[in-house]
Amino acid sequence: MIKNIQVKDARFPLAKGAGSDAIHRDPIYSYAVTNLIDDSGLTGTGFAFTLGEGNDLVCKAAQFYAAQLKGRDIEELMSDFGNVFYQLSNEQQFRWLGPHKGVVQLALAAVTNACYDLWAKKRGVPLWKLLIDLSPQELLNTLDLSYLEDELSPEQALQLLKNNQQGKEDRSQIIHAGYPGYDTSIGWFNYSDEKVRENCKKAIAEGFTAMKLKVGSQDPKRDIRRSHIVREEAGDQVKVMLDANQQWTLPQALKICGELQSMNPYWIEEPTHPDDILAHKKLADAIAPVKLALGEHVPNRIIFKNYLQTGSAGFIQADAVRIGGVSEFITVSLLCRKYNIPVVPHVGDMGQLHQHLVLFNHISMGHDALFLEHIPHLQEHFVHPVSVEGGVYKTPMEPGSSCDLKIK
Repeated sequence: MIKNIQVKDARFPLAKGAGSDAIHRDPIYSYAVTNLIDDSGLTGTGFAFTLGEGNDLVCKAAQFYAAQLKGRDIEELMSDFGNVFYQLSNEQQFRWLGPHKGVVQLALAAVTNACYDLWAKKRGVPLWKLLIDLSPQELLNTLDLSYLEDELSPEQALQLLKNNQQGKEDRSQIIHAGYPGYDTSIGWFNYSDEKVRENCKKAIAEGFTAMKLKVGSQDPKRDIRRSHIVREEAGDQVKVMLDANQQWTLPQALKICGELQSMNPYWIEEPTHPDDILAHKKLADAIAPVKLALGEHVPNRIIFKNYLQTGSAGFIQADAVRIGGVSEFITVSLLCRKYNIPVVPHVGDMGQLHQHLVLFNHISMGHDALFLEHIPHLQEHFVHPVSVEGGVYKTPMEPGSSCDLKIK
């Protein structure tokens, strides 16, 4: 039974230039941390990610949601979590502050993720193991499919889960083999050209086969120059992604993305405003076969549904510390599986939670395990930091979701 609740505002200043992009020049990586403590002494930890200012507002909202779970047994709670999620996300007064976006949605992510962590710890297994061992019906019971009925009814979702049971045993080999990471830290926006070049060499020496550069400069020539530096150092066999963090208007994006095609980007990420689905559709059509990636700032499954319906994205970057947590992440993954669009999570969690979800996506749902973003800046703050060796993510074996922090 959930006996006590703690919500903490945790903020971690970064080294100079680290974490910077075209919009967010001076981030403070921060978590609204929710701890659910049960009567056996276990603590479920979940969080949402912010860049500093406003983190306290997310904490206050998380406190509101978490209080409603006090006295509940975690097994009983998770056996019908889809309905619990629906009730929390549609609380009649709090819903007005979203709905299903912004501070309230981030808070729901923190609480939801704490539930999944406690559930896995209660069963004494890593989260990925808990998830892949659930039957299709048990998994479906954790999901809220409301507003998706036109694309994914409960019956269709259940059948999709059942269909992907085939090949599950073979795909489980990934537990031992691991899967690639991609290095985002080579090309933060505020880094000099020389530092970008140096970081590329270092990443390749460490075994990375994919990396990402931040673009969106006031002078497009800077983006073009830096993208070619990365391609020059990486060579043609390495996947290079470009990330504009929503900086461009559609006319700007059409122009600059056309020029960036010459360096053969694997994807162009968040080229314009994340709510402008039709702009992404126009851009995707204009720059094909180069594909767009998005999801870092897409707040819920309904918007993801629209992106998939319009064919606007070649890669979906759902983030379980941005949308409503693990439950909604799995729901989005199901939608993507229906459309055969790869899920490559954004890692506001620094990969701690998502390393479990990549394994689940691949083993239980048949998604390709392409790679997972790697950002090492907060590793020292986690009890069980992610392990990436030779550019490859190693499977976590400790019970839970790897989200416990070394904070008091």
